[in-house]
Amino acid sequence: MAVEGFRIQIAQEVLDDLKYRLDHVRWPDQLKDSAWERGTEMGYLQSLVSYWRDHFDWRAQEQELNRYSQFHCKVDGIDVHFVHERGKGPNPLPIILTHGWPDSFIRYKKIIPLLTDPARYGGDPADSFDVIVPSLPGFGFSSRPEHSGINNFRVSELWAKLMTEELGYRRFAAAGGDIGSGVTRYLALNHPELLVGIHLTDIGIIRNLMTSNEAGLAKEELDYKRSAQQWIAQEGAYMSIQSTKPQTLVYGLSDSPVGLASWIVEKFRAWSDCQGDLEQSFSKDELLTNIMIYWVTNTSGSSTRIYYENMNSLPPMGQIEVPTGIALFPADILLPPKEWAERHLNITRWTLMPRGGHFTAMEDPEPLAEDIRTFYRPFRTEAKK
Repeated sequence: MAVEGFRIQIAQEVLDDLKYRLDHVRWPDQLKDSAWERGTEMGYLQSLVSYWRDHFDWRAQEQELNRYSQFHCKVDGIDVHFVHERGKGPNPLPIILTHGWPDSFIRYKKIIPLLTDPARYGGDPADSFDVIVPSLPGFGFSSRPEHSGINNFRVSELWAKLMTEELGYRRFAAAGGDIGSGVTRYLALNHPELLVGIHLTDIGIIRNLMTSNEAGLAKEELDYKRSAQQWIAQEGAYMSIQSTKPQTLVYGLSDSPVGLASWIVEKFRAWSDCQGDLEQSFSKDELLTNIMIYWVTNTSGSSTRIYYENMNSLPPMGQIEVPTGIALFPADILLPPKEWAERHLNITRWTLMPRGGHFTAMEDPEPLAEDIRTFYRPFRTEAKK
């Protein structure tokens, strides 16, 4: 189908069903001397659910999200939902931003105006972007794939067609983190002629570790590899089940809003720069709006399957020649040494940010927006060619 406008409008019966489930939670027990070290702490989760049930206003959040220009478009049989906000500058550079799990397209909600209209925030209008933020297939308001094979590589091919065939851009920028980092790197690997540069907030973990040996690695690289292996062993249980038996997990996440909230907020706490207090980085409304996008679309299951696809069907990642900017945030999962990243990427900007975590576009968008603007400044003339 052609590009069509889209507005979020969730049926009232979906919200009524959610209210019933929140009114009839069967809570587990929790050891009296445990907190977050064994998983989501029950006291916090009960307070979040109480707010969800009694105070959270989805319709207000829905109205806020609908302030952004949203569209649907069918690309290779996948119905892709995306935000497309035009830049307010003399020559906006198109940029596609790709989110990951367990966030959604609203990962970039706060950064969109900083990129489209930098002058409004004290910046230079010459740094403006046309911003495109799709929902990954199986996430949010994009369609749920009916067959296997939708991995990071496949998504990158969808994005290339979305940007060129559907939106008409000849060359563009791309950025992302988490799954979005992998999608962006495959886009650069297979379509370097389309990209002026890529900007990443991480470079992935699993496949880099699986496909590398220790011969020839510097001490910092060996330390990083071993730290990553230790992190996977201690913190990677979610990855293990989502990449091996995601369907088993689906039933609980799709049936219990509290189970879904628990699965998601534990990662937001662990991966953000919140010092153990989630609400230093995110409001309850922000956390719940992200959770609601999974709940109201029933995509908690379909979103986890990309882990299985990435583990079992991704082609090898080769050398990327497209200029690459990397911004690393101190509270993110793992911070690779530059030598490790340079083995596969043409790094032209490497920034160790002073604060922020995995979801920094939600936590603290201004420094990330500034780093993106700075990185792409020398490449803007390339987009005209």
